[in-house]
Amino acid sequence: MFTSLPGVLFDGVAYGSLLFLMSIGLSVTMGLMRFINLAHGAFAMLGGYVCVVGMTRLGVPFLATLPIAFAAAGLAGAVLERILYRRLYRRGPLDQVLFSLGLTLMSVAGATYVWGSGQQPVHLPRFLLGQVRLLGVDLGVYRLFLVALVAAITAALVLLVRKTRFGARIRASVDDPQASAGLGINVTRVFSVTFTLGSGLAGLGGALAIDVLGLDPTFPLKYLVYFLLVVVVGGAGSIAGTLAASLLLGLFDVSGKYYVPAVGAFVIYGLMVVLLLLFPGGLRRGAR
Repeated sequence: MFTSLPGVLFDGVAYGSLLFLMSIGLSVTMGLMRFINLAHGAFAMLGGYVCVVGMTRLGVPFLATLPIAFAAAGLAGAVLERILYRRLYRRGPLDQVLFSLGLTLMSVAGATYVWGSGQQPVHLPRFLLGQVRLLGVDLGVYRLFLVALVAAITAALVLLVRKTRFGARIRASVDDPQASAGLGINVTRVFSVTFTLGSGLAGLGGALAIDVLGLDPTFPLKYLVYFLLVVVVGGAGSIAGTLAASLLLGLFDVSGKYYVPAVGAFVIYGLMVVLLLLFPGGLRRGAR
């Protein structure tokens, strides 16, 4: 058990990194405009399919498909936010849930029609395959790449939020949208840009997750619960809280499925209950 623990923990960190990348947009969306977007996973799925099509049909190298997946999901998010989402900002939670759930089911049906119901293949470049030995532990090269990339993206997001004027507007809009609008901040524009960025990050996460999580048309529904757990535990609108929740859930989910497979799928739900009892407002308190 103990000999395999370092490798299991590292896999949990890599899994948690993917959860963070795909969940941060949903966290900011719910924290900024209190919009319950259950269709967030559809943008992650879109990024995954853009990656697959780029590699298998167009011959684009894997790494080159990543910015394309980010741009495609971000563009889809911008268009849908402008045409559809904006109309429901001031509607009730039930309207938002029904709308976004319907959009999710439409994306599942559309993906099934275009790409079929099977799992999609991904062919990683040779330099991302295999394992390397660090401190006596064999670690997957691709998972190392995931952790390093997500760490860089997280650092960039923190700098964006804390060190730029736009980041100050995001923080102000999250804390008090009405007061921010009164001070001249265009909260609607701030939300549009952050929604686009969050959708793009979800698409990037979906492309990176193909080799780890797989990709099929049920992806938005299969991982919707995980995205919501990350937001609830971490606290909507908090980068640090979302990151902490993603890593915790990733570690406990992978460890539970590895060491106690009979009940492993329920470990993260037990963890969620414990964390919410200890931190009713989520992990964001003191973390933002």
